[in-house]
Amino acid sequence: MTERRALIIVDVQNDFCEGGSLAVGGGADVARRIDDHVRDHGDDYSTLVVTADWHDDPGAHFSDHPDYVDSWPAHCRIGTGGGDFHPAVEQAVAQADAIFRKGRHTAAYSGFEGYAGRSGTQVGLAEWLRENEIEVVDVVGIATDHCVRATALDAVREGFATRVILDLTAGVARETTDRALRELRGAGVVLVGEPVVAT
Repeated sequence: MTERRALIIVDVQNDFCEGGSLAVGGGADVARRIDDHVRDHGDDYSTLVVTADWHDDPGAHFSDHPDYVDSWPAHCRIGTGGGDFHPAVEQAVAQADAIFRKGRHTAAYSGFEGYAGRSGTQVGLAEWLRENEIEVVDVVGIATDHCVRATALDAVREGFATRVILDLTAGVARETTDRALRELRGAGVVLVGEPVVAT
């Protein structure tokens, strides 16, 4: 019997791609490749979900003098173009079964911190995946060393067999990406391909 697999597309938003307030080099290209992947392999997945930073007033997560560890320039504000999904991934987003928005009033890195609306209620990502009888998840998106990393680690903690398709991710920096990949391997995440990393 074929395993039930989900694709989780993490935070492919304008502010995280070239020209955005917290741009990751290669983000736009990754957006295009994710869209191609969904077009070519969408039938391999039982469900496809998308996560998004969705900030209103996240407190110390935003700073005019960010340390790029715990504080960051303002990004993905609700109602701004920077919070919109990148145009190159719009076909994949249109096919998503749910969008999990995270971080309205706090920092939120993992997609498992997000919620999707459903008939007047909110459902978390772990609950959604279990309701859909998912056994395996593929994680892609931005950034490899931050929100992709956090989402994949939480997927493992929630009991899902987890794979990160690295050539469908973009990392902020080589050092932090390499550290994230070591952590992911140590947690049992299967890594496929090579990540895009800004030089």
